[in-house]
Amino acid sequence: MNTWTRAALTFLVGVVIWFMPHTEAIKPEGWHLLAIFTATIAGFILRPWPTGIMAIWGIVVAVATNSISIIQALGGYADGNVWLIVSAVFFSRGIINSGLGKRIAYTLIKAFGTSSLKLSYALACTDLIISPATPSNTARGGGIIFPIVQNISLAFGSEPHGTTSRRIGAFLMTTAHTINTITVTIFLTACSGNLLITSLGAKLFGYDISWWEWFQAGVIPGVLCMILMPWFIYKIYPPEIKETPEAPVMAQKELDKLGRITKSEISVAIIFIFCILLWATAIWTKLHPTIVAMIGVLACVVTESLTWDDVLGEKTAWDILIWMGTLVGMAGLLGKMGGVAVFANYVSQLLTGFDWFWASFLVSGAFVYSQYFFASGTARITALFSAFAAILVAMGAPIPFTILLFGLMNSPGCTLTHYSSGVTPIFFGAGYVPQGTWWRVGLAISVVSFLIHFWGGTLGMWLFGIL
Repeated sequence: MNTWTRAALTFLVGVVIWFMPHTEAIKPEGWHLLAIFTATIAGFILRPWPTGIMAIWGIVVAVATNSISIIQALGGYADGNVWLIVSAVFFSRGIINSGLGKRIAYTLIKAFGTSSLKLSYALACTDLIISPATPSNTARGGGIIFPIVQNISLAFGSEPHGTTSRRIGAFLMTTAHTINTITVTIFLTACSGNLLITSLGAKLFGYDISWWEWFQAGVIPGVLCMILMPWFIYKIYPPEIKETPEAPVMAQKELDKLGRITKSEISVAIIFIFCILLWATAIWTKLHPTIVAMIGVLACVVTESLTWDDVLGEKTAWDILIWMGTLVGMAGLLGKMGGVAVFANYVSQLLTGFDWFWASFLVSGAFVYSQYFFASGTARITALFSAFAAILVAMGAPIPFTILLFGLMNSPGCTLTHYSSGVTPIFFGAGYVPQGTWWRVGLAISVVSFLIHFWGGTLGMWLFGIL
């Protein structure tokens, strides 16, 4: 489809909903906003124009039709979590600029990379270590992990699009991508989708999930998946090369190219640890997570690990600010106008007879496997979280459990297709794994991941007193 066909379909979605009959429980302004919000989501999926432009379209139409005021339309840009993501993306640029991420990866490969399975765990540890301060898993996976995986694969004569792809490249690409979707489980600040969920949850239910609460819910399923998944992939999609004695040698050569550890790397490492400690102790210090991220950015600038030009040039952060500010604002207004509650009450009546806990298992499964119909985790969260979460709350599920549950469900669906998240096309596009294999292996991974995330997350929330 060309641009104008996609735009016409997006417009049609909004018009159809706008003129549909609706219950009197929803005010006309609320229904009109629902039509505009749904059309905006359709625009995110169909992408006649970039996501940020579609978000601006949403604002313009909502205000021009008097569905909301300009103050209400721009209210989402004052949301703390939106600025937390933006600030943390700036901070992650400092990590990339300093070379700290590469040094961590090659140091782990040198120490533990004597087999293909150990190599996969070394890459997993790298992703885990840097994930708390890199809220774009696309930047983390594509900017740091992917080039290293590609270099290792080529060093072992594993070429894409050919008979040698299965030597080691296909296994490492699959494993590195899977782990990149799992580390988002453990830390709130490891993915923008996590913060979108907590922002929407706060707007809808008035409950703010803390960094520490997220960690408590995510650490058990996250660590279990980190341990299990490389081995599981090794069994269902094994590499031809099992032993890799050359890998530590290659890693040492790369470390030699990096040279001695720089002042910038030391500074970023100290700032990184300091920010994690502040995030983890916010329950006592009362520091807002966004302020902690901003402190990290300022510290990087002061230590010259980051420049103002770097900040201005960080397109990902400014793009997130535009579209996420719009979505958070609209979603909050929809909650206040009653649209989400009416839908939730209707569906919860259809699920009469189900206990809220078992309903949460079914609904979260639907949330995960709906990823087949979305080209990004953000679009799926935007389209489904508010409605699905409201259903469970209406059935009696505790609000913190509900928000955290969908946060955990952000991970399993990201392995299903070759277009399921922002980072996925990078690893798939390398050409090591055929599309049919990617879908088949990804489905097996998602089933195991879903079960671990649901039951492990529930156990964690029960043990730490959240549930």
